[in-house]
Amino acid sequence: MIRIATMHDLVRAREIIGIGRAAMRAAGNTVQWAPVGQAEEAVAEDIRQGRFYVLEDDGGIYGVFALVLGDDPTYEYIEGAWRRDAPYGTIHRIASDGTHRGVLAECVRWSMEQIPHLRIDTHQSNRAMRGAIEKLGFVYCGTIYIADGTPRMAYDLM
Repeated sequence: MIRIATMHDLVRAREIIGIGRAAMRAAGNTVQWAPVGQAEEAVAEDIRQGRFYVLEDDGGIYGVFALVLGDDPTYEYIEGAWRRDAPYGTIHRIASDGTHRGVLAECVRWSMEQIPHLRIDTHQSNRAMRGAIEKLGFVYCGTIYIADGTPRMAYDLM
């Protein structure tokens, strides 16, 4: 089940993001995701804005993500081209505790029910995420730059 997160979910979200960060580091991606404090503040702001979600079952929360509907300032400039200029949602800060398979697919299916045009980005060194994104049908569109100026590979799905 996917539901909107509350501030009560922040501690578990922080744990899950920590697990995701550790998994990326173990796979050789040593640069993606903001330092712990910045990531937690981004999640707290997402919760305040009503755009952060949790995946849970009887065992509790096992995944988290943000779905930002509407224009994302980070996506205004792209080296390349978006395939379509239409309203979209952007998936950010997706992470899993590793206990369930298919978390990204579950998030994408649910998000497509909210808005049929999605965008997502990842760091070039995040090979696992790039493979998962492409397996779900996202198409690479070019390079965007996040707020700190670092590049990200940008994809869309429609």
